[in-house]
Amino acid sequence: MRRLFTLLLLVVTPALAGAQTDAATSSFNVNGLRVIVRRNTANEVVTANVYLLGGTQQLTPATQGLEALLLAAGERGSKQYPKESARQTLAALGGDFAIDPSEDWTRFGFTTIRAAFDSTWAVFADQLMQPTLDSNEVELVRARMLSDVREADNSPDPLLNRLADSLEFVNHPYGFSPTGTESALRSITLDALRNYQAAQMVTSRMLVVIVGNVERAHVEQLVERTLARLPQGTYTWSPPRAPAKQERALVVRGAALPTNYIMGYFAGPSARDPDYQALRVASAVLSGRFFTEIRSRRNLSYEVDAPFFDRALGSGGVYVTTTDPNQTLTLMRAELDRLQRELIDAQGLDRLTQQFITDYFLKNETNADQATFLARAQIYLGDYRAADHFVEELRRVKPEDVRRVARQYMQNFRWVYLGKPEALSRALVNQF
Repeated sequence: MRRLFTLLLLVVTPALAGAQTDAATSSFNVNGLRVIVRRNTANEVVTANVYLLGGTQQLTPATQGLEALLLAAGERGSKQYPKESARQTLAALGGDFAIDPSEDWTRFGFTTIRAAFDSTWAVFADQLMQPTLDSNEVELVRARMLSDVREADNSPDPLLNRLADSLEFVNHPYGFSPTGTESALRSITLDALRNYQAAQMVTSRMLVVIVGNVERAHVEQLVERTLARLPQGTYTWSPPRAPAKQERALVVRGAALPTNYIMGYFAGPSARDPDYQALRVASAVLSGRFFTEIRSRRNLSYEVDAPFFDRALGSGGVYVTTTDPNQTLTLMRAELDRLQRELIDAQGLDRLTQQFITDYFLKNETNADQATFLARAQIYLGDYRAADHFVEELRRVKPEDVRRVARQYMQNFRWVYLGKPEALSRALVNQF
């Protein structure tokens, strides 16, 4: 789990870059395909991402992991680059493709140097447009994904996160696994992959974001010759429905582990809600207090956090690994009470926000950071230029906002516990 200081730093970074280089960012639409290009001449690195919109809204219980399986199988060969040809070409170019399925989109992209951009794009686009989907290659990919799923289920943190999502988002798309479950991956047929390719690889479902030392006119030419030739389709992205209001809940899974893992979720506002950034800040404040009280002063944990989950439908929670869950939960409840009852010092809040910004100038941002930040603004807020207002929105959060959102949203936690069941007091969990 990541501390919220780190999370906020990563998110602030691209926003500031956008404020500085907005004139170099532009957008165009061709055959229903939205493309955002940010020219960055500071280096020769270019990042290109396609965001396939919908994420887990595209899935059912029986098709969890289908899009990830399709894209991974596409890497094993396409019409112009069959089987070993694609891998040999990429190896010669020094390139590698990334597949990152998530709740609101699946990212398929690459980072390369400017000199290799055109050649890498050719392989990349062909895999999206014309994957071979050879049955033997598909089975190799399926076996690898099944192995990854089993490995994740044997690792405490990935298992904890999967169970927490399933519990918080019962009968909701966010409760599905974008990387797949073992039963779903086994049941997805080759025909299902081919049908999905034909029906869902349409330009209206795609957002392309390219950041690097490449001219917009050149990008337009590449896109028009490749992805823009896909069918347009009629897809329109919208955020998933709000989850049904949930009461407190607890899932306990006994495990013989050296420490106990605890995660509690609560539902938050949508990304378009004015409370979204206030809850992000409130989570950061709570995370810092947890770190000070539980790790630094009491040495009860090597990892404690109050994560904020940056999705179309925001949510937050608390997380800790500890050998003494009851004492740790007691301290967490006390810090949460303090956040909900008292006003944080205004100057302290200003210093916290300013520290995020100062830290940005000490950290080298990447083109990949910028690409995803621009995509998030375009998808969630309908305009990539909204990214440039992020720092301003953080600075507008007041102590009264922090206390209000802590009271409004940080309640009715839904918990997952991995470890020794006898070490946990359910009465303490029920206080959240």
